[in-house]
Amino acid sequence: FIATTQPRVVGIFAGASPFSGKIGVKIAANRRLGVCTSSGTVGPSFSYGTADAATVIAGDALLADAVATAAGNLVQDENDLLAAADHAMSIPGVLGVLLIKGDKMAARGEIELTPI
Repeated sequence: FIATTQPRVVGIFAGASPFSGKIGVKIAANRRLGVCTSSGTVGPSFSYGTADAATVIAGDALLADAVATAAGNLVQDENDLLAAADHAMSIPGVLGVLLIKGDKMAARGEIELTPI
């Protein structure tokens, strides 16, 4: 959960992906948002997918967490990125999604990428 009065950047860690640690998502000032990243390749959690990072921004942190998990589960290879991003955006309350698999990514909604 982020409640900020000034602009922020949330860094994206995506394991072995070349994007890992090199990009961030800008969060505008005066926002209250849930931001969550799930992964099928990083960390100990079980995932049905193989996304290196599935980041979701929503009005609610619990929704962001659930949709990040669901979107990441849909990614088996880079060909699944667009459909998984579209699915995530179809869920009411989701404001933006960023999915990364290897050297490919898909972004929808309120996702403004920036180098870090």
